[in-house]
Amino acid sequence: MPVIVLVNPQIPPNTGNIARTCAATATPLHLVGPLGFDLSDRALKRAGLDYWPQVDLTLHPDWGTFHAQQRQRGGRTIGFSTSGRCSYTDLTYRPNDWLLFGSETEGLPKQVLADCDETAFIPMDRSIVRSLNLSVSAAVALFEALRQLSS
Repeated sequence: MPVIVLVNPQIPPNTGNIARTCAATATPLHLVGPLGFDLSDRALKRAGLDYWPQVDLTLHPDWGTFHAQQRQRGGRTIGFSTSGRCSYTDLTYRPNDWLLFGSETEGLPKQVLADCDETAFIPMDRSIVRSLNLSVSAAVALFEALRQLSS
């Protein structure tokens, strides 16, 4: 099962919506700090509704701590960025992939992108829209991975 990883998320409702998607798909969710909110935030809880108990949630204080644990567990890290190497649909997903998404305002830091095994982008008309909403991006990537892995 792929894993969703949010690195330095800033907007509570986005994280709550992603948590709901993770609960619906039994996908583990990892949050890498620093977070731009407190986990007790009402907007975070409201967006996740009553699904939070079903979320397989792991918190990491920083990128170094997360990256060390991820390397120990194995699997490929795929960083999603507007500057990714290939379209998210061109990848062949594996069950132990880690799908990484950055903060809503900054995306993934350069250090994180450099540490990724692969980088991908979601095609869009960037002359009109700078980027997609974080929860939309995570869902698009996750459901493509699940689609490939179920066939």
